[in-house]
Amino acid sequence: MLDVEKPITVTGNAPLPPQRREQLLDAAVRYTEERHWDVFPGSWLEAVDGHERCCCGDAHCALPGAHALRPDWAGQATGSGAAARRMWSKQPGSSILLPTGRSFDVIDVPESAGFLALARMERMELTLGPATCTPDRRMLFFVSPGAAAKVPDLVMHLGWNAASIDLVARGEGHYVAAPPTRVGGRGAVQWARRPTTANRWLPEAEELVSPLAYACAREAADARTRPA
Repeated sequence: MLDVEKPITVTGNAPLPPQRREQLLDAAVRYTEERHWDVFPGSWLEAVDGHERCCCGDAHCALPGAHALRPDWAGQATGSGAAARRMWSKQPGSSILLPTGRSFDVIDVPESAGFLALARMERMELTLGPATCTPDRRMLFFVSPGAAAKVPDLVMHLGWNAASIDLVARGEGHYVAAPPTRVGGRGAVQWARRPTTANRWLPEAEELVSPLAYACAREAADARTRPA
């Protein structure tokens, strides 16, 4: 079951609630110490005239409070719990961003297709890693590094084009937002499958791509037949 967070009501220039600050800092440290994942702090939300705005100042920010602020973000990422604690202590509201292509890649699919595939993979008793749901209704499956380079060809061999069925693999040079990062007023990134000791070893892309591609293709076909 997902941990659904209650929306935060912002009035005036209200500071980030202490509990929220602690959640972000503790989660960032846990990812480094328990999972050995690199993390880096991204943008954060600020209260402006009763609304949450991204600290980047762009009123039309696509990912308010959930994107990198520096072009050299890859060099800023750390796998040290102590370094993560220092970073989030300086700016406790910073989003938690995880670089892909290091400890893991992700396969990014529409949420509806992701849940369909997840149910099928659980019935098949496949080895699964963590998975997140994002506020823009995407599901991200964590897989072993190197998946991004292989997924397009794997999907093509199954008879589909990854782009046409909205299946995206993210590896080196990309990053993802980790729970409990909030994306503006849309909500928080949440775990669909939490990181546990049981899923410490991530599956290879080859193990998951067939059910994921099938679910994405089915979702794409259904979308084409829906009334406009």
